[in-house]
Amino acid sequence: MNKNPFPGMNPFMEALWPDIHTALIGYIRDTIAEQLPPDLNARSEESVTLHDDLNNAPSRTRADVAVTESWRQGIPPSWKPAQETDGPARTLSRPQIILVEEEVERWIEITDRHGLLITVIEVLSPANKGAHREEYRNKRDAFLHAGVNVVEIDLLRQGRHTVAVALESVRMSAPGQHYLIRVTRATCPSAREVYAAPLREPLPVISIPLRAKDKDAVLALQPLVDRCYRMGAYWNANHDTLPEPAPAPDDEEWIRSRVKAAREQAAA
Repeated sequence: MNKNPFPGMNPFMEALWPDIHTALIGYIRDTIAEQLPPDLNARSEESVTLHDDLNNAPSRTRADVAVTESWRQGIPPSWKPAQETDGPARTLSRPQIILVEEEVERWIEITDRHGLLITVIEVLSPANKGAHREEYRNKRDAFLHAGVNVVEIDLLRQGRHTVAVALESVRMSAPGQHYLIRVTRATCPSAREVYAAPLREPLPVISIPLRAKDKDAVLALQPLVDRCYRMGAYWNANHDTLPEPAPAPDDEEWIRSRVKAAREQAAA
């Protein structure tokens, strides 16, 4: 089952979204960068949100340089008193160890050689559709008001509807659950280009707007999602328990049949 068993988005991949999100951002950046005019750049940007148990309000920061060390076996380092060689013996006070949760938000920016922001590509995360939804929407609206092209890619079934288009105005091409992609051009912000991608169909090939004088870049999402599946060896993930949120009954039967067929093909 080392090939994505689904023709479109693999719903089981949502459980591994932090890794998927990081890889997908990089693949999208590389795909777009190869198509840009020589005076435009594609960069992946990130900010870190810290949730401190002593402070209810999360703080957001961007690091210039980050040096990290992974905890061995997932166990935080224990506190040890420093050894003193000079002066009178003193007993060091034992500090409290307070764990701070970090959430990293990533997106892609296309800029010109002078740093002028042209296009922002957002791949939505669970935080964008949940706890930080309003913060994300404010950031997106600020980009739009500044005359920046904005591309929103929502490949998550979980969370609240966040893409800036009313669901009732979107024509669904097939019954069942859909993923949504929205493109807003700075030259015509009132017109929203919306791609509704059914769960059972391949993800669309979308246009990425640049400057008015440039032709659009082209982004085929399906090969990138399939590459995430292969490179992450996600066939080793649990495919026995249905993914959350629970799919509709018809989709549930279809998901089980795709997994079963892939296993039978791999065993043949």
